[in-house]
Amino acid sequence: MPHQKVHKTARHTSFYLEAGPAEGTPIIFVHGWPELSLSWRHQLPFVADLGFRAIAPDMRGYGQSSIYHKHQDYALREVTADMLELADGLGIERAIWVGHDWGSPVVWSIASQHPDRCLAVANLCVPYFTLERGWQGILPHIDRNLYALKDYPAGQWEYQCFYEEQFDQATAAFDADPYKVAKLLFRKGDPQGIGKISGTAQTRHDGGWFGGGEIPDLPRDDDVISEEDLQTYANYLQQNSFFGPDSYYMNHAANAVYADEIVDQRLHMPVLFLHGRFDYTCETITSNSAEPMRARCDNLTEQIIDSGHWMAQEQPAAVNENLAAWLTSENLT
Repeated sequence: MPHQKVHKTARHTSFYLEAGPAEGTPIIFVHGWPELSLSWRHQLPFVADLGFRAIAPDMRGYGQSSIYHKHQDYALREVTADMLELADGLGIERAIWVGHDWGSPVVWSIASQHPDRCLAVANLCVPYFTLERGWQGILPHIDRNLYALKDYPAGQWEYQCFYEEQFDQATAAFDADPYKVAKLLFRKGDPQGIGKISGTAQTRHDGGWFGGGEIPDLPRDDDVISEEDLQTYANYLQQNSFFGPDSYYMNHAANAVYADEIVDQRLHMPVLFLHGRFDYTCETITSNSAEPMRARCDNLTEQIIDSGHWMAQEQPAAVNENLAAWLTSENLT
């Protein structure tokens, strides 16, 4: 079982899980919205058994890490600094970084802004040179064959416009019942959704995530999450509010400025990217959203996983298998 630990500086406190030998090559797993270090529960013991020092923090605004009350406190510049402070505090000069969802832009930022801190990087669902660059990174890659400009100006990213325009309403809707929200979110991908409009594209049109109405009470998807883990997510979201998690979406302009500070946009270290075949928001199969990444990585490995967005939890065996094969092929084990 991973050990629960805390690293504190005058600036920030990071709660984290750690497994594996202290002398092992470090792998740091970075979660996204609206998750926890717990999201990597299937990966931590697996890579620890391979001899790696596996670490997964609660990101700022989540779980037992520091909570902040201004949108700008959740910009990538700040979140990246958290991760480097954690690595410094644990005596880690260079690590293998693995991210998912909003954790992916964090990992891409570390890779591009601080390549000297990276042995290699791997990301799930969100490709390089997209979300970490704000609107300028995602709007050009919308599949306009599916999302007509007049109907869906921001394509599947319409929900992010809703955060910017109606933040208080969006957050209040989630805070009304975090348990129902988490139960609704954490479910496997649906193959029947291929070629169809993502639900996230309707958020602004519908006046909210749930059409301005009550949160649907769907059965828990046991293929993705247990009742115990669901309760853990819900309890911390109830305790901390969705303000912090949702604020990650409020920094597109600041993130674009940060990304534009990069001197060398190419990634020279080994990179693994796992596509979710049934992830219709972070859609990388039929659109050209992965092309900027392909153009800027010297050593890129790509695999497609038959999964929805919550890949590490829905298809842990496939994620672990691909991660292990890549680590071996790049002599990182």
